[in-house]
Amino acid sequence: MQHKFRLTRSIDIKRVRRTGKSFAHPYVVLIAQASEAPSVRVGVTAGRSVGGAVQRNRAKRLLREAVRPLLPDLLPGWELILIARPALRIAPLLDIRQALSGLLRRAKIISI
Repeated sequence: MQHKFRLTRSIDIKRVRRTGKSFAHPYVVLIAQASEAPSVRVGVTAGRSVGGAVQRNRAKRLLREAVRPLLPDLLPGWELILIARPALRIAPLLDIRQALSGLLRRAKIISI
């Protein structure tokens, strides 16, 4: 995922977590908040419940790779946070991508 699409500042992530709307799936939690920005920004996190540092980093890489092909179809003006859940560690990439697509449809953020 290109850097311009990433939500990286701690203050931004805290704001989205506090005021955004949450959508849950067994693999991932999506928190979405509308913004004035002309593009979509995505932050990816994984807590200690996912596992050690290696498992958390792998989960974050999987989420970034799963959301990358969906970025062109997302409606502009949203800030998203993806939070990995423990079941994500053993899930195939295709299942993760389908889960994200379903969450984005429920949140009415994707145009397809």
